[in-house]
Amino acid sequence: MYRLIACDLDETLLDDNGDVPPRVRDAVAAARERGARFVLATGRPYVSTHRTLDQLGLLGTRDEYVISFNGGVITENVDERPLTSCELDPGVAETLYERGVARGLCMHVYTLDTVYVYNYLPEERAYIEGRMRIVETGRSTLSFLRDKGEPVVKLLYMSLDSALLRSLEQELAAAGITRGLDVCYSSNRYLEFNAPGVNKGAGLLELARRLGIPQGETMAIGDNSNDVPMIEAAGLGVAVANATDEARASADYVCRADNRGGAVAEALERFVLVK
Repeated sequence: MYRLIACDLDETLLDDNGDVPPRVRDAVAAARERGARFVLATGRPYVSTHRTLDQLGLLGTRDEYVISFNGGVITENVDERPLTSCELDPGVAETLYERGVARGLCMHVYTLDTVYVYNYLPEERAYIEGRMRIVETGRSTLSFLRDKGEPVVKLLYMSLDSALLRSLEQELAAAGITRGLDVCYSSNRYLEFNAPGVNKGAGLLELARRLGIPQGETMAIGDNSNDVPMIEAAGLGVAVANATDEARASADYVCRADNRGGAVAEALERFVLVK
């Protein structure tokens, strides 16, 4: 039996309105009744998962967890106590940020408690509202965080131009700026920069280790490149129908349904709720 199920949020678990479809809620509840843990695995901070946890009946629940910041932070739901943490090298974070400012990019800067957004574009505002709370900033450097002693956990560039994001990744790599970092894409709009060794696969395996659950009894469900490490690390890797080619290629099973059609319920019904 798959006792630990890690699931991405946006474009996987959630429909296009940011809600968990009723069929999926029922399937998650049934899986939990059979003894499985259902763990949200997201690039977002823990606090942004409250709405989803509430819809699943997991908010404030003891011995249930969230993997956030792309695997960098594991939090127990009962008291929102981080069991693990991570941060970007301050110099690297500053360089990435200043380059983004120079290019006029929309950027997210994540600390453990706050998401700061620079150049909050209208199309990004429409996408983010209802998903998580942000603080807008127009600062040209990250000195405002250093002055408060807030480490940067993660930083990302946002653009709807995927070719631009690919060229930026290549440019930064050629300059040696991202050497050693875990770099990935998500939501078909983000280029994400994570600390070395930080990815959802590592987060899933660390949580499984802490819970004493063998890797073979883990399952992961996702849709994008930042989900690939956990899809590959899990005993069973699942991609939803709307997943990227990279995610689909890494999966053991590709759902017929997409995020709007209850793909997560399909996976649970097929592999966890079988009689």
